Amino acid sequence: MAVAAVLSTLLAFSMLSLGTALSLNYYDKTCPGAETAIKNAVKKAIANDKTVPAALLRMHFHDCFIRGCDASVLLDTVGKNTAEKNGPPNISLHAFYVIDNAKKAVEALCPGVVSCADILALAARDVVALSGGPTWNVPKGRKDGRTSLASETRQLPAPVFNLSQLQQSFSQRGLSMGDLVALSGGHTLGFSHCSSFQNRIHNFNTSHDIDPSMHPSFATSLRSICPVHNTVKNAGANMDSSPTTFDNTYYKLILQGKSLFSSDQALITSSKTKNLVTKFAGSKEAFYDAFVKSMIKMSSLTGGQEVRKNCRKVN
Repeated sequence: MAVAAVLSTLLAFSMLSLGTALSLNYYDKTCPGAETAIKNAVKKAIANDKTVPAALLRMHFHDCFIRGCDASVLLDTVGKNTAEKNGPPNISLHAFYVIDNAKKAVEALCPGVVSCADILALAARDVVALSGGPTWNVPKGRKDGRTSLASETRQLPAPVFNLSQLQQSFSQRGLSMGDLVALSGGHTLGFSHCSSFQNRIHNFNTSHDIDPSMHPSFATSLRSICPVHNTVKNAGANMDSSPTTFDNTYYKLILQGKSLFSSDQALITSSKTKNLVTKFAGSKEAFYDAFVKSMIKMSSLTGGQEVRKNCRKVN
């Protein structure tokens, strides 16, 4: 009992130190049907579009890395203020309508109670679970931010980053190297356009046209999809060989030199991170366990001030 009390105190303290204190039962009295309503909206969207899970998981990451998980990524551009969603790394974000639909459903149950930031955090959990991955209890009570600037999207970790750049980006947000390796596993879902890995398959450096850490046959297949002067707008490749299933295939492919991004391959450039990649490649359970812990940690970075009525605009 004492251990449990200490753990709950530590959990409360760690969340408090990251911003607003969150709680697992935040809406139990004020909006008990919220999580079911959100899950139903997400489920319906996935039935019509298999790219929704990757889109919402990425959207949540991109939200949390700028000003904390405050739904600033959901705000539309107004006048001359270009919002985050229109910043270069976010141009390919999509499925915002799923959050709109979830918000609409929740507003019908309990108007003005559930924040857009919480809806996005819960939707991110739901898409992982609905894609065959783990589920977990999401701490709730985030508030929505009132500021969204495209210029701040430069702070997002880029697919061309090396390990020290990734480490710096994550540590600035209180996230460890372990969190970096576990959260990178989100790349088990989805698709990437050529532009995100072009650097590895053409003019890599002065002595290599192709990144030598990439498996030759894999590089050849990517070069056929993404030629030097690619003119096909939506050309690209799946992030792993099971892009709609949340599993540990991503880590297996890194060890084979078949990951897409420099930032993926960077995870085996230090012994500490390589050991984790190897561990997660060998055990889906170990990956799931680490992913859940790191998601809770990342999604507890808070920073908002209000509960928006419409996720696309401030009150």
